[in-house]
Amino acid sequence: MSHADALRRILSAQLGPSYPPSYFQADTPLLGTIPELDSMAVVGILTAIEEELGIHVEDDEISAEVFETFGRLLEFTEARLG
Repeated sequence: MSHADALRRILSAQLGPSYPPSYFQADTPLLGTIPELDSMAVVGILTAIEEELGIHVEDDEISAEVFETFGRLLEFTEARLG
């Protein structure tokens, strides 16, 4: 499974059935557009990313820009994976 597919699955699981994995494309806006994407959802998404992809994300690395679009979140995640 690609990193993009894993991230799509994580987002879908955290945000619910209204957002199937196929919903998320590189330019799909996230923060401020998806009502379900609140602070608790962000924590759940980051926890799932850390657990499923085996990376660690520091609190000071997270900003609104990271969650601007699916593509930005994917870039952030892939940068941590090396």
